[in-house]
Amino acid sequence: MTGIILFASLAVLLVIGVPISVSLGASTLFTILISPEISISTATVAQRIFAGMESTSIMAIAFFVLAGNIMTKGGISRRLVDFANSIIGGVRGGMSLAMVLACAFFAALSGSAPATVLAIGAMLYDDMIRIGYPKDRTAGLLVVSGGLGPIIPPSIIMVVYGTITGASITNMFTSGLFIGVLIALVLMIVVVIYAKKEQWPKTEKKMSFKELAVSLLKAIPALILPIIILGGIYSGVLTATEASAAAVVWSLIAGMFIYREVSIKDIPGILLGSAKSASIILFIIGTSTSFSWLFTFSGISKQLVSFVVSMNLNPTMFCFVIAILLLIFGTFLEGIAIAVLLVPVLWPIANSLGIDIIHFGMIVCVSNVIGTMTPPVAVNIFAAASVSKRSIGQIAKGQTPFFVGYVVVFLLVVFFPVLSRILL
Repeated sequence: MTGIILFASLAVLLVIGVPISVSLGASTLFTILISPEISISTATVAQRIFAGMESTSIMAIAFFVLAGNIMTKGGISRRLVDFANSIIGGVRGGMSLAMVLACAFFAALSGSAPATVLAIGAMLYDDMIRIGYPKDRTAGLLVVSGGLGPIIPPSIIMVVYGTITGASITNMFTSGLFIGVLIALVLMIVVVIYAKKEQWPKTEKKMSFKELAVSLLKAIPALILPIIILGGIYSGVLTATEASAAAVVWSLIAGMFIYREVSIKDIPGILLGSAKSASIILFIIGTSTSFSWLFTFSGISKQLVSFVVSMNLNPTMFCFVIAILLLIFGTFLEGIAIAVLLVPVLWPIANSLGIDIIHFGMIVCVSNVIGTMTPPVAVNIFAAASVSKRSIGQIAKGQTPFFVGYVVVFLLVVFFPVLSRILL
């Protein structure tokens, strides 16, 4: 009965348009109030919400959001785009390849899929359409390339997963780096194929060595950021949280004193916008924690574990079933909410089957990114729609070949655990 009330109330709230963060908390509170099987204080909900955010690792989320906003305002993102564009010349569809590369660069700074879509799309989309790139394909490529944001470290979803399971965030980042590069390469191959098939524009003028050198010189302060973030984490000098704070400091230095595009008067607006974005993520984590706690406390998770165990699945098939489950949830729930909601339930089962914690984490992270591209809750498509002014249907159709490439890599990750540990 408790499970029915919990999920039915959540479903009703989502259907009528209540935000996911509020829906999770409200359904938890409603279930405690009316379920005859539960006799605990409603104050438990508030306690669990605060307990869900009581982690130093979660501080990294707020810092990475702030760093991403400073990068965009301070001209760092634009220098990365210019550099990516400069190293690909005389190739049909070259600006599309530059878009994938620019998203990969920005992913190594922001850790957010929609932020990557907005930042790179705002700088490249209009120029690409003006010289003849197909609108729907370009918007679709932007959606899928933006999905590199949460895979190439730093990654907000990986920080959340590591906080929940105790997995090494450094190892998660290392695994994500390899898989992210693999995805980027697959996307570039698809771009080359479709650029030739659909006769996308070709960059006739190749950039000279001098122009390339100037572009690189201008991009050096921007390229130092991933060195600070990833180098600090992998060397063991900085934790993920400390690296995120260092990214904020360097972003400010580059934006204010090197590129000189951020002034003192811009800082309050940047801080306010970042606080709003980070608070949404943190509130989802908090209410998801209360929801998943009640899910476990009521015994529903134990029943689910028993059901899965009774299926006698081997580790590979279990991973495949979980991948499908996560993809389904990703069509209507936000990725961080899915992680906080399901990982505490599913990881103990995966652990009992001997599944590697990093492999399982990559399945969770990549599936959640795919959810950002699949309607109705597709934040990457929404972000691309705001940049391109195309409809969701047009963008979804345009992204199809790139989306298929992304899913192929995801299935490789599911069935070949070695891909998740190849750099470890």
